Amino acid sequence: MKKNIILTLLALSLSVLSASAQQKSYQQYTKNLPFKMEEVKAPVIPSRNVKLPDFGAKGDGQSLCTDAFARAIDKLSSMGGGHLIVPSGVWYTGPIVLKSNIDLHLEKGAIILFAADETLYPLIKTSFEGLDTRRCQSPISANGAKNISITGEGAIDGNGLYWRPLKKQKVTDSMWKSVTSKGGVFKRDDLWLPSEGYAKGEESAEMNVPRNLKSEEEWNSIKRFLRPVMVSLVSCKNVLLQGVIFQNSPAWNIHPLMCENIIIDGVLARNPSYAQNGDALDLESCKNALIVNSKFDAGDDGICIKSGKDADGRKRGKPCENVVVNGCTVFAGHGGFVVGSEMSGGVKNIHVSDCQFLGTDVGLRFKSCRGRGGVVENIFIDNISMFDIKGDAITFDLYYGGKSVIEVLESGEKVNNIEAKPVDVTTPAFRDINIQNINCRNTHRAMFFNGLPEMPIERINLRNIYISADQDAEFFNCKGITKENVNITIQK
Repeated sequence: MKKNIILTLLALSLSVLSASAQQKSYQQYTKNLPFKMEEVKAPVIPSRNVKLPDFGAKGDGQSLCTDAFARAIDKLSSMGGGHLIVPSGVWYTGPIVLKSNIDLHLEKGAIILFAADETLYPLIKTSFEGLDTRRCQSPISANGAKNISITGEGAIDGNGLYWRPLKKQKVTDSMWKSVTSKGGVFKRDDLWLPSEGYAKGEESAEMNVPRNLKSEEEWNSIKRFLRPVMVSLVSCKNVLLQGVIFQNSPAWNIHPLMCENIIIDGVLARNPSYAQNGDALDLESCKNALIVNSKFDAGDDGICIKSGKDADGRKRGKPCENVVVNGCTVFAGHGGFVVGSEMSGGVKNIHVSDCQFLGTDVGLRFKSCRGRGGVVENIFIDNISMFDIKGDAITFDLYYGGKSVIEVLESGEKVNNIEAKPVDVTTPAFRDINIQNINCRNTHRAMFFNGLPEMPIERINLRNIYISADQDAEFFNCKGITKENVNITIQK
């Protein structure tokens, strides 16, 4: 009897905590914006709870829990939704598919560890790097769901090293020997690939997306190459990611695609510095999104805004719009706040404020190239602090070719003042971008603006900018750049 009373009290406590999280107001983030944006509210999840162990799961880090997760989610869904409680332990599993009105809640000490076994991840139709393609099913996914959340104080690990290639110069000698001794193939002496299938897939791919594959046999023969994003949320509405650590993803870490009303609050999204294509967050073709009080630490872009690539992106025709980024930290990565290069559906109405970038390659990074099309406009960036930026504090590069700014600087290659080409639907445009109250201590180059001669970077307003750099700012093919109180100190 006493035990039943205690269990009842615990259940009530969890319900109260869940209700409290849902009642948190995010209204402050959409007040007084320089563009119209409706209030974004957290999804309301029914207060009922179920515990993962009750469905046969063991948190021993070895027992496969895939079926237990599926049964628990199906049970909650049949009851109208609720909270799936994952207690302390290591829960080893294959893919988890979320359904409407469900919260995946990780208690303190809980780790969801995804299995390093490609046979558990079937091939599905999806989008990657802005193109329609096929990939392995994501470790966590939802498609067309409403009112979903991933919350708590635990961690989610994608076992990414199983999937990713590895470059020798990015790791220690001991790690290189450890990883490469476990199989795989060498593309070069300094580049290891996890399998022969991966190597075959890379041969037929353009920017990580395979071309001209027709049969199921061909697709399955390169399955390891088709490494998934870790958290894939497609066409979902009313989404909350709160408090959880997302780490070690096979490819991109968190990827909301064509979602509406999404809140990312107080999460840590991290990947090791050697993680190839290890973007922390890629928000693609989403509408009404808040990214607040979160931390990002990655081997690629930190907070990235996208909207599809080339013809596929233009056909989709969904811009990424009405996005607020506030109070976030990016520790490492190719860029702190990034737009592009996949921006063919357009990007507009973005407000970034009160953020800090520590040790990124670039602070504010805007990138695209001919062939993309799309318009990036109505961007407002305010009160950003940066320190130890390896490349540029601010970059606009309309000749992006897949390399990081550091790789371009180290190669010495320069592309500017080339011949203009006719303007058409494939010509990208960047305009009406306001950047103010920027403080950057210690960067290589202050700013680099490199526009197209046929479509210059236009109407960029720079105000109250303080940068200490090894090199001054450079501007090519720009129009209507205004500067007010822009201070660049050349470091000696």
